[in-house]
Amino acid sequence: MQGTAPLKPVKAPQSAPISARKASDDALADLAAACKACADPLRLRILRALHNDSLAVSELCELLGMRQPALSHHLKVLARAGLVTSRREGTSIFYRRSDLLAPAGGAAVAAALLDELDARPLPPAMRRGLERLQRTREHNSRDFFRLNADKFREQQDLIASYEQYADTVAQLLIEAPLPRRELALEIGPGDGRFLAQLAPRFARVLALDNAPEMLAASRATAAHAGLGNIDFILGDTGSSELCGIAADCIVINMVLHHTPEPAQVLKDAAAHLAPGGVLAVTDLCRHDQGWARENCGDLWLGFEPEQLAAWATDAGLGAIASSFLAQRNGFQIQVRLFGHANQ
Repeated sequence: MQGTAPLKPVKAPQSAPISARKASDDALADLAAACKACADPLRLRILRALHNDSLAVSELCELLGMRQPALSHHLKVLARAGLVTSRREGTSIFYRRSDLLAPAGGAAVAAALLDELDARPLPPAMRRGLERLQRTREHNSRDFFRLNADKFREQQDLIASYEQYADTVAQLLIEAPLPRRELALEIGPGDGRFLAQLAPRFARVLALDNAPEMLAASRATAAHAGLGNIDFILGDTGSSELCGIAADCIVINMVLHHTPEPAQVLKDAAAHLAPGGVLAVTDLCRHDQGWARENCGDLWLGFEPEQLAAWATDAGLGAIASSFLAQRNGFQIQVRLFGHANQ
């Protein structure tokens, strides 16, 4: 008779280590918090309003037609879920979307939802409210330059001095493979110092500024340096005086964060860029120092590099070169060189 093999003892399943179970529970809690935070139309409107900018609580109250106590509750829910961050500037608290979004457990859900949210058109009332807010900021910025033209260098040095980026921009333009060096356009020349870099390298230079006081400062700097090949234009990038202009080189140094519609400025610049030409953009990386609004006339607290690149792509431009300069006073500068996407 054939013997029966002895039965092997069955091992009881081992439970997961306590640390692993806790990590799993934390991830589920994060996911639940992200879902809860996004499961409210008003909180979605807040996230939509913070798409491209940071806003003060008072600005959000006006934009959404809410009293501060009610709004603060929703902001706290979003903050606990890691979707927004806040900072205090004087007596004001500013909110913006979190760079890291939600913690690991809810990041993918939050990112997908924000992508879907941003792809939708702004509600008409919110669009009008944001336009009013930008007009107010633009008015304040123009007043700043009107009243502080004589202190431009001092105010600019609070954030990033001209010496910090000028050589880098100039070197990029020297090395740029331009087929022609007939015409250069500088948008927002400030006190005119970079015109001394452009005038010797191009047959003709245009200096465009919408602030009469700043244009006068640029003109004085050019006259003092004996630069005779520069024409000065009072206006913005949509001015009719630029009709028919095709520049081999366009420079926008530390200007976009002062403009209400930086994406439109890039589109306008691209429309005036000659075939084979280059657009040099120097500006701040995104930061949290809201005091720059009042002290330096800033409308935007810098830009993510990806944001500038996306706006350039929308304008039909492609990246040629990039340089990121060391931080100073808590600010980092990005120097970007773009050209027509098909060149």
